[in-house]
Amino acid sequence: MEQAFWVQSPGSGELREERLPAPGPDDVLVRTLYSGVSRGTETLVFRGGVPASQHDVMRAPFQEGEFPGPVKYGYLNVGVVEQGPAHLEGKTVFCLYPHQTAYVVPATAVTPVPDSVPPGRAILAGTVETAVNAVWDARPRLGDRIAVIGAGMVGCSVAKLLTGFPAARVQLIDVDPAKADIAAALGVEFSSPEKALGDCDLVVHASASEAGLTRALELLAPEGEVVEMSWYGDRPVSVPLGENFHSRRLVIRSSQVGTVARPDRSYAQRLAVALDLLADPAFEALVSAECTFKDLPSVLPRLAANELSALCLRVMYQPQ
Repeated sequence: MEQAFWVQSPGSGELREERLPAPGPDDVLVRTLYSGVSRGTETLVFRGGVPASQHDVMRAPFQEGEFPGPVKYGYLNVGVVEQGPAHLEGKTVFCLYPHQTAYVVPATAVTPVPDSVPPGRAILAGTVETAVNAVWDARPRLGDRIAVIGAGMVGCSVAKLLTGFPAARVQLIDVDPAKADIAAALGVEFSSPEKALGDCDLVVHASASEAGLTRALELLAPEGEVVEMSWYGDRPVSVPLGENFHSRRLVIRSSQVGTVARPDRSYAQRLAVALDLLADPAFEALVSAECTFKDLPSVLPRLAANELSALCLRVMYQPQ
């Protein structure tokens, strides 16, 4: 009998026993090594903060139950294939599966992790995939002046990828000065919103705050563009479209991982790009806390209450 983490009700989680179905010829049985908790989305789910109008949009691929609970939710899982097609048996794989000791899914739902990527780092694949999509949406150019506002998991990942563009000036901006250490580990210049460099050709906004979006528009050069990655749920957001917004010909466009931003790439190809990028050990800076699977019900309330500071919480599973 396996175990899974469920949000029983807002603010309360528990481990439940799970009986697995017998794998079919096109399925894989995966034994989990690590899973990841994305601070923003999963603590929102844990607190019961998903608006009713967004229940369908927020569903994870292998979610069970319904918001606000009981619900089994999660999408950053790395494990080893114990049973399945010959080309996958024994392979370490990534899957958009919740926190569970083992699971059965179609073989097409898992992606092999490259040998160059440690399994514990591969839990970041879903986050880096979102960042890849944002960069494809943003279409940075040689020598662009770029700002990324919001040093969460996604914002940090986007800044890391954009720093690799030749001759580009990239700043990662956040109200929390402690994020400067993470930026340094990623090799990205850090700034507070007040001291950020302006005259930007491109600003990627990922702070999910009205103030962050306002600052993004302020930092743009004429003809500049904001790529908006934040999800506000059902919150109304005031955007300053008066004053010189039109005379400066500014642009705001959305980026969301649900659609692949390049028509010549598939979902599988985008995820494969993200996993290849995770060979860079700098991404390890995004994992800032760890716990065991059995301790997850007691740790997640602390994360949701901001008693525990972590971008990504890595959950470790005991060998069976």
